[in-house]
Formats: sequence, structure tokens, C-alpha cells
Amino acid sequence: MDEKWVVAAKRADFNRIGQKFGIDPVIARIIRNRDVVDDEDIRLYLQGELKDLSSPWLMKDMEKAVTIIIEAIQQKQRVRIVGDYDIDGVCATAVLYKGFLRAGLNAGTYIPHRVTDGYGLNVHVVEQAGEDGIDLLVTCDNGIAASQEIQLAKDLGMTVIITDHHNIPYETDGEKRIPVLPPADAVINPKQEECGYPFEELCGAAVAYKLVSALYEKCGIPGEELEELMVLSAIATVGDVMDLQGENRILVKEGLKRLPDTSNPGLRALMRENKLDRPVTAYHIGFVLGPCINASGRLDTAARSLNLLLEQEEQKAAVLAGDLVHMNESRKSMTALQVEEAVNQIENSSLKSDPVLVVYLPQCHESLAGIVAGRIRERYHRPVFILTKGEQGVKGSGRSIEEYSMYDELTACRELLVKYGGHPMAAGLSMNPENMETFRMQLNERCCLKVEEMIPKFVIDVPMPIGYVTESLVEQMELLEPFGKGNPRPLFAQKNIQVSRFSVFGKNKNVAKMLLTDETGSCQEGIYFGDMEKMTEVLSQKAAVSILYYPRINEYQGRRSLQIVIQSVQ
Repeated sequence: MDEKWVVAAKRADFNRIGQKFGIDPVIARIIRNRDVVDDEDIRLYLQGELKDLSSPWLMKDMEKAVTIIIEAIQQKQRVRIVGDYDIDGVCATAVLYKGFLRAGLNAGTYIPHRVTDGYGLNVHVVEQAGEDGIDLLVTCDNGIAASQEIQLAKDLGMTVIITDHHNIPYETDGEKRIPVLPPADAVINPKQEECGYPFEELCGAAVAYKLVSALYEKCGIPGEELEELMVLSAIATVGDVMDLQGENRILVKEGLKRLPDTSNPGLRALMRENKLDRPVTAYHIGFVLGPCINASGRLDTAARSLNLLLEQEEQKAAVLAGDLVHMNESRKSMTALQVEEAVNQIENSSLKSDPVLVVYLPQCHESLAGIVAGRIRERYHRPVFILTKGEQGVKGSGRSIEEYSMYDELTACRELLVKYGGHPMAAGLSMNPENMETFRMQLNERCCLKVEEMIPKFVIDVPMPIGYVTESLVEQMELLEPFGKGNPRPLFAQKNIQVSRFSVFGKNKNVAKMLLTDETGSCQEGIYFGDMEKMTEVLSQKAAVSILYYPRINEYQGRRSLQIVIQSVQ
């Protein structure tokens, strides 16, 4: 696949910024490339702490929600928390449960089953709550699109608090969008137009954390007791692939500091089972711990993961953690088979020419559809919907590219759907089987993506000679962590690099080491992980290449050395 390399050309006085904050001008330039501009924002980016988070009371309906909860405590009401089956929903449920319990409210929890219940609130969940005599229903990571179900809860005499972070549903009147809010007693969602909270991009668990923060303050519970809940919010922020900017960056940075010493027996057990030691990074949450927490909601019930996060006995936590790790291994194998099937369909049909890929995999477990969609998006760099056979009709998950708002496009063809929801970059849906082909046709007829928007683009932070790389610079780059969506690992590039001593090794022959020499004679050790066929093809055709890279310090047997990690070559 072709690639497009572009150099970030954002301007600032990098020397002044470097002098003021004691950083290399290269680091200052990278920060500016993340759209962090004024001095206060730079300070927060580099030095932000929990005290810099905005007050939870700025959120619309926060006062209402806390008042309702305190009345529920005083009146010993029956309370049920309804979460979701992904990592964000599970962590959000744990945050609310632990927070409510500490404040004196003995709430129950319900995590919908992905297959039998579907996403979030549904009529069955609400009716069951009514039969069980629930007085207060609290949602987390769901509820904002459940107007009908919440009206039913109200009709059954329940008080309802919504905590959510998903986009507000809307109706269109010509060009105007009219928000549609459910009839809950309190709606806590920073994406509401009238919400005064300055940061909209919190995950569901972070919104739940804000509610518990306000509750603790009102109840006089020390703020230090929020730390365990903050760690859960940090895990959910990374696991739900939120932008690591603003408050999210602070939450994740502070959460990662505390995670190795967490007081949560379940998290400790999960880290032991995965052989994780210090330091724990955002990568470890996104690709090691997070998939284990998600695995139970994909293949069984997410209540298993919730039980792990709530378990207080070390031995029971160890058993639960072991079960999740084994379940995640099964999930990996199942995913690989379905990715292979999807690629075969695309390569051997007219689908390959579609700008929006809609692939029907009837044998795919519906819980894996989103992962498969993500893998196919990475391969073809196009929006992807993976549809699969559900118990009732067709279910699907989509993963998008930056230039295509999946939520808006689903809204435009909502008459074909039974249910849908999500974000610009990811969405879920259900439909009747007879609508599948029409759905595919409408999405592609409406699609305005240009060819160049479907080519992977790498943004170069600095065209920097490998001779400029020092251990000090690499150590300063640690100030930019955590890396992830919205705060990518910095990328550098240099032309006219000669490659020598090229050797391939590793169990799967997917690692190469080499010596890199530039025009000035500067040399650095290079390492490459990935498509060895592509790498060797480029090297065989050119005497000198352009490299896209980032530097790191390699530690082996007590020795430290600089290493250039090559991302791509041209």
C-alpha cells in the first residue's frame, strides 16, 4: 500500500519555549505539533497533576445527581447500576459501585450480556429492575440514546441518573441539529450543549469518577480515597481509545504512576498473570491488560471482569485473572480466523473497490466484529463495517478513519437500522438481514472520501539527522508520554541513509537489525519490526533510502545503547 509522508509545519518560538521549560527545542516543536500552544497549556502538558482537573460541579446536572444519591442513602433506597460490557463500561460500573458503597449506598450492579441483552439499557433490563423493586437506576457508559427505555423506567416509578460520554442523539430539521435527550432526572454527559465542563472528551468511567468525586466532597470523604477509582478511570481512558489530551492525559499519566502499587487485588493479580513489572505504560493497558478485561464481555459475560475489579481476596483474584488471560488467548485465535476470512472476501469480490467496506461474516462471534473491523481498517485504510449474524437479525461494528464520521453516516441512513450508536471513529448497529445490501450501497453512494484520504499518512514531527539523537534527547522524550490516540509517539525522518550489516532474525523472521549511516558519516544501530518483504524489496532497489523512525534507549545485560527504530522506508 502507498504511504504519504508529510512534515508538520506548525510554527512557534521553539528556542523560547525550550529555555522557559528546560527542554530541547526539538521537544518544544513536538509539543506544538500536538496543538499545545500557549504557556499554560504547555505547563499542563508537561507538569499537569490531579489538582489541575476541573471541578466536577461544572457538569450540568451534577448537583441534581448528588442530591438524588444522598436522598437514596438517607432513605435506604434500592439502587441498581447498569453498565456496559466493554472495558469502559466495566471500569465505570466498578467506579460507581465502589464510590457508592464508600458513601453508604449499597447498590447492585448489572452488566448487560452482549448477545442476550445487547448494548446498554433495554426494555428487559428496565422491566427486571421494576420487578426487583429498584428505586434508583444509574447508568454508566450508556443511557444517552435510551429515551424509550428511560421513559419506561419513569413510568414504573424509578428515578433515573444517566452518566455517559457518547454523542448526544439528534434529529435534523433541514441543516439544523436538534439534540434529543432522554427524560432522566439527571443527565451527566459533558457533550451536552449546556454543560459547562471545559473538557468534553472524557470516557464513561471518567464521567463516573467525576460523579463520585462530587459525592465524596459533599459527604466529607477525603479526596485521597479517590485514587483507586482514578486508576480505573485511567485504564478505561486508554482501553476505550480516547484522545490522550487535556484532562485525559493527566488522568492516564497519574494513573500509570499509581498502577504498579494499586490497592486493587484484581488489578494486581492481572498484572502478575501477564508478568508485568515497572514501568507500566499506556501500551500495556491498550494491548495487554485491556484486552483481558474486554475478553470476558466478548466470549462470556463481562460480569467476570467486574468481579475481578471488585474482588478483595488475593487467591480468588488470581483465579479470576487466570481465567481472563486464557479467554483472551482464545479470542486472539478466533479473531485471526475471521480477519483471514474478511480479507479473502474483499480480495475476491467487488468489495475491494468500495471506499466503505461492508463485510458480512455470519460465523464471526458478534463480540469480535469490532476487533476484526479494526484490523481490516488498518490493512486497507478505509472505514469498515463488519456485520455478523445475531440472535435477532444482523449485528455489526464499525471502525473508521479520521476523515469519515461513522456516527453521522449511520444517522443519515438510520431508517435501515434497528438500533445504532457510537462515535465518529467507532460505532455499533443492528439491522434486519434484508437491509444489508442497501446499507452497503447507501454508505458508498454517500461517501465523499477522496483517493488521497484513503492512503495511510505519517506525520513527521521533525526531519532530524540521526546524528542529532542523544541519550539526553531520548530521556526528554519520556516527558511526552503517555503516547496513544491524540498524542502519538514522535516520528522523525532523514533522507539518504545507507544501510549495511542487514540481518533478519526472530522466531517469525520479522525483526531486522542493521547499521545506518548518513551523508555526514554519523552511524546508529537500526532495528525494524514488520513486513520484511517490503523492507528487503526497497533496500534491493536503492543505494540509499529515506527512513521514518523514532529513537529509543536499548538496555541489554546492564548496557545502554541508542537504537533507531524504523517505522517505514522509501
